Amino acid sequence: MPSTLPEGEIAPRDGALPDAAVREAAGRPLGFYLHVPFCASRCGYCDFNTYTAKELGGGGSQATYAGTAVDEVRMARRVLGELDRPVDTVFFGGGTPTLLPAADLGKMLAAVRDEFGLAPGAEVTTEANPESVDPAYLEALLEAGFTRVSFGMQSASSHVLRILDRQHTPGRALQAVKEATAAGFEHVNLDLIYGTPGESLDDWRASLESALSAQPDHVSAYALIIEDGTQLARRIRRGELPMPDDDDLADKYVLADEMLSAQGLRWYEVSNWARSTAARCRHNELYWRGDTWWGIGPGAHSHVGGVRWWNVKHPSAYAERINAGESPAHARETLDEETRRVERVLLEVRLSAGLPLDVLDEAGRAAVDQVVADGLAVIAAGGTGGTEGAAVEPGAGDGDRLVLTDPGRLLADAVVRDLLP
Repeated sequence: MPSTLPEGEIAPRDGALPDAAVREAAGRPLGFYLHVPFCASRCGYCDFNTYTAKELGGGGSQATYAGTAVDEVRMARRVLGELDRPVDTVFFGGGTPTLLPAADLGKMLAAVRDEFGLAPGAEVTTEANPESVDPAYLEALLEAGFTRVSFGMQSASSHVLRILDRQHTPGRALQAVKEATAAGFEHVNLDLIYGTPGESLDDWRASLESALSAQPDHVSAYALIIEDGTQLARRIRRGELPMPDDDDLADKYVLADEMLSAQGLRWYEVSNWARSTAARCRHNELYWRGDTWWGIGPGAHSHVGGVRWWNVKHPSAYAERINAGESPAHARETLDEETRRVERVLLEVRLSAGLPLDVLDEAGRAAVDQVVADGLAVIAAGGTGGTEGAAVEPGAGDGDRLVLTDPGRLLADAVVRDLLP
């Protein structure tokens, strides 16, 4: 959850939404994101809206946070009064959600279930730092209704973890995966970061080998981004560490794809690999396809029927709004059709299912032939509903989606620039 909030329209104090937005949302998958903004310490690369106990000072309370979040869930029920559909996905992120007692996370999930209902087979995920859980905690999460857990491993190299200011030891993430599996979780993700200053290609290979040895059914691998204002950015600016190198990042992405694919994990989004369709993160797919989600917590973002809003950042300000019976929204915007179309291009081109060609405008369609000729994408048939299409011969005329090739994934941002001239 980025720490900088954009400006926008003034949001109604009661959180009311246009009737048209609620009606549109009724026909799309519904998710809830619950932001837990607390961390035991701040990682040097992190720019998310998180707070340590020292940073909070006298404001904000981990002890009362779950109750405050539950009140926002109830507010969502009032605002979405005409929306009659159960929740498809619930995602607890942070911060470190598992710094709260498992009973608190269960209480927040129960509020979503009680107010909206959960769809059959609903996906319920929590992020977790490996050192923040133990077998009893994981068993309590499973009993509360969680179906998926995502561990922040980042690296198996001690010196890389030190540069990132991660607190866990290299082997702890692997043990946490084993504990989650033993508790009964069928779906477990490991988050990895590549491109940390000082990380060699062999370091990265060792991290991938280590992650695969735990046999998760999902891996997310992200290139390190140096965010302004972070400790890592300051160290690079002082010359203590080098900036990540684009060629090095590309080599590490290719290695990740080769190793993950060889072990049966297939890409379905540029930075995400899953062992099966069932192992994919359906909550993230909901974001990538512009569906409906309500973000609970300080700094959380929401989207309902083309209306997007974002909550005040600080836990104390958030609690004050909720306790006063007011919406915690800092501001909001109503997306016009062109903005929504552009966002579809930005996000859906990154999916293995591909971007429907009919989303492109005339200039974008004119650029497709060159993108294909450059070997960055192919035209594929089918692919609806998250099922990948099959490539068709150039000129066959029956393809309806643009799907990135392996080289195209490395240059996804350049492809987007071509499609949005």
